[in-house]
Amino acid sequence: MTETHTTPRDVQGEIIKTVNQSQDAVIEAIRDWADAVQALTPKLPPLNVPFAGKLPQPEQLVASAYDFAEQLLSSQRRFAEELVRATSPLLPIKDEGKGKAAAK
Repeated sequence: MTETHTTPRDVQGEIIKTVNQSQDAVIEAIRDWADAVQALTPKLPPLNVPFAGKLPQPEQLVASAYDFAEQLLSSQRRFAEELVRATSPLLPIKDEGKGKAAAK
């Protein structure tokens, strides 16, 4: 009998694949819905909103929010990595394989 080993990276890849497929299905459904609503909605005259041209576009808001989130996540990762390095001398278990490789 052959054993298969699933690594955490395999599981993560499957989760990302499933999330992407779900997102694609939702986008497709919303596009279909928007097309149907647009066909039924009468054309309205454009609104004259003062300073509307100075407001950010939805795409800009999304990009800005995700840029900030990426910077924050990167900062948190750096903090966590430094925290692990700072406390590693306190860990009772040493990986001797890494120590020997580093000594070579």
